[in-house]
Amino acid sequence: MPQESCESPEYVRMSTATAMELGFVRGRFYRQARNLCVNLLLNYREGCFANCAYCGLARKRPGNFADKSFIKVEWPAGKVSDIADRVREKQKHLGRVCISMVTNPRAVADTLLVAAQFRSRVSLPISVLCAPTILSGSQLENYRDAGIQMLGVAVDTAHPDLFSRYRGSGVRGPHKWDHYWDTVRTAVSLFGKGSVSVHLMVGLGESERDLAYVFQRVHDEGALIHLFSFFAESASALAHLPQPPWSTYLRLQLARWLVEKEIRSAGEFEFDDEGRIIGFGLGKEQLSDLVDERVPFMTSGCPGPEGAPACNRPFGNCLPGVRQWNYPYLPNDEEMAKVRSAVLESAGCREPQRPSEKDRRWDESTSSSSLGSRLRAGGDV
Repeated sequence: MPQESCESPEYVRMSTATAMELGFVRGRFYRQARNLCVNLLLNYREGCFANCAYCGLARKRPGNFADKSFIKVEWPAGKVSDIADRVREKQKHLGRVCISMVTNPRAVADTLLVAAQFRSRVSLPISVLCAPTILSGSQLENYRDAGIQMLGVAVDTAHPDLFSRYRGSGVRGPHKWDHYWDTVRTAVSLFGKGSVSVHLMVGLGESERDLAYVFQRVHDEGALIHLFSFFAESASALAHLPQPPWSTYLRLQLARWLVEKEIRSAGEFEFDDEGRIIGFGLGKEQLSDLVDERVPFMTSGCPGPEGAPACNRPFGNCLPGVRQWNYPYLPNDEEMAKVRSAVLESAGCREPQRPSEKDRRWDESTSSSSLGSRLRAGGDV
């Protein structure tokens, strides 16, 4: 059956890694990585009504929706009942099921129907990566009452300006920055602290300072930070942009870890005039010890039953190799030697300093205004 005929709620698409883990397609993971989360995507002939500039599912990206890649990989379709049965057979080796919505009005009710099929067959916790633009607070309450255990909100950008440029009016898209953050707050009130995640992406024109303070905002809201690297989809509006520098991503992974673990706050970091992190408010020895824990550089995702990340998205942000933007496993000694060098050389040679007056006053309005002036001037971001 053609993929475009495999519509939700009877069918969903699954990531290539999920299809491999469940045995629907053949393949082998680099370094024997495992895909611990069953990543699913709702599927419709008419596709997603949004047009996010970096997204493989964007309305104006060439091709049929059913054939479009998403986070750089193919998503083959399968019958929900068949996938759920396969998950039941293998669930002792898995950690979670995640259903990704698209911005399509049919997705609101279909998400509940798909979740119900898994709830009736498997005991794994269920996450939904929601589409805030088509959801209300009462519908989120329905999701919670249906047994959905975690909710993800893909804010993605670090600025309202960037959000508008790449997800809203700048691309004739329907999304609104304020509504996304309202959804985060509503979701935390319904699902509880630590049961809502905010997806953020590195490499869309923001500074490291911008993201560090958004990390702090997410943590203060009671949500978790799930960090992604920009990795251009071919034929998308941003296909010409490179990935962020590896050292930048590593610094931000460490910053996320420090904020979430409440070891340091964003206000205790040091930044240069370009907004680059040059100090974490830690001494050299303490910073070195934290880097050596290795965990900060693993994929940040929804946890499995034992608390470790289950949504580890093997190689969804980068190609396999010694240098990875998200390690889906604990990095080995060879990988960590490169991580240590990149992090400690770029931000590990400074003793803690008192935050500058500029950093103490840094807030969302300052950040937004600075970037907004660059956008209005037509400069590169």
